[in-house]
Amino acid sequence: MRRPTLEAVAARAGVSRATASRVVNGSETVHAQIRDAVLRAVDELGYVPNSAARSLVTRRTDSIGLVVSEPPAAEDPLFSVLVRAVGRELERVGKQVVLMLASSSAAYARIERYVAGGHVDGVILLSTHGADPLPAALARSHVPVVSYGRPVATVSLPYCDCDNVGGARAAARHLLERGRWRIAAIAGPPDMPAGRDRLAGYRDVLSAADRRSLVAMGDFTRESGAAAMRQLLLDGPDLDAVFAATDLMAIGALHTLRRMGRRVPDDVAVVGFDDIEEARYTDPALTSVRTPVAAVAEAIVQRLLGPDRFAEPTVLPAELIVRDSS
Repeated sequence: MRRPTLEAVAARAGVSRATASRVVNGSETVHAQIRDAVLRAVDELGYVPNSAARSLVTRRTDSIGLVVSEPPAAEDPLFSVLVRAVGRELERVGKQVVLMLASSSAAYARIERYVAGGHVDGVILLSTHGADPLPAALARSHVPVVSYGRPVATVSLPYCDCDNVGGARAAARHLLERGRWRIAAIAGPPDMPAGRDRLAGYRDVLSAADRRSLVAMGDFTRESGAAAMRQLLLDGPDLDAVFAATDLMAIGALHTLRRMGRRVPDDVAVVGFDDIEEARYTDPALTSVRTPVAAVAEAIVQRLLGPDRFAEPTVLPAELIVRDSS
C-alpha cells in the first residue's frame, strides 16, 4: 500500500498543496476552518509527514542533543533521573531527545560533526571535567548550547545549575548546629565545577566558625568514599562528623565507619549531597542535600528554546533533607 502524499491530503481537503503544507508544518496563518479540514484529511488518510523533507524546508529537526562528555558510572542514579527529566520537558514542547555519549577522541569528533551538520536544533551539554574538549568545540558550532551545570571557566556557555555552594554551606551549618566540632569533608575531583563548589561551601562555613578543614578527595563513587573515610580516620581520629560531596561517597563512608566500629550518628554524623533514592534506605537513613534535577532540566529547556539564551545563569536552590544519619 502506497504511503499517502501531501498532494492527496490537499485534494481531500479541497485546498492547494501549499496551504496543506502550511497546516502540517504548524503555521498559524491559515483560517481555522481550512486548518480543520486539512487536519481531518490527515487523519482520514493516515498521512505522516516526511521529516527529512520537512527539515530541508523548515531548517528544523525538532530534535535536541543531550551530549554527555563521558560515559556515566554504572552506579550513578542521577544520570537516569536527568535523562528522564530532560526527555519529559522536551516531549512537552514537541521535541525529541538524541542521547550522545562521548567515550573517546573519535566520539568527540563524531559528535562535533553531527551537531555542526544540523542534525539537532540545539544541545544540552553535560560536561564534568576541566580538560573536556567538547564545550569549546560545541561553542564553535553555531548551534544553541546550554550546559547542565556551570561549565569550566575557559568556556563561556549559558548554563543552569543548582546552588552547590549554598547546599554545601547548609550541610556544614547543620552539622555545627548539631554540636559537631571536628567536621571533615570528602570532596569531589578538583577539576569538576560541582566538586570545587561543594568544597568551597564547606570551607566557607568552617572558616567563619574558626574551625580547621579536614579534607580527603574522592571521585563521586562509593569506593572512593569508603577509601577517603579510611584516610580521614587516620588523619583525624577525633572527627565527629563528615560531609560527603555526593550521596554515593557518603554511602561508602557509612560502610567504612561501620567496619571501623564507629556508630552513626552517635560517634560520627554523616551528610551527603544529591538526595538520591537510596539515601532514604541506608542504615541509618542519610541526611542529604537535595538537588532539584527536574527543575533544572525544565529551566535548561526553557533557556535553550527561548529568546534570551544568554541571560544570567539560572541557579536554583538546593534543600537540606534531615534524616537519622546526623
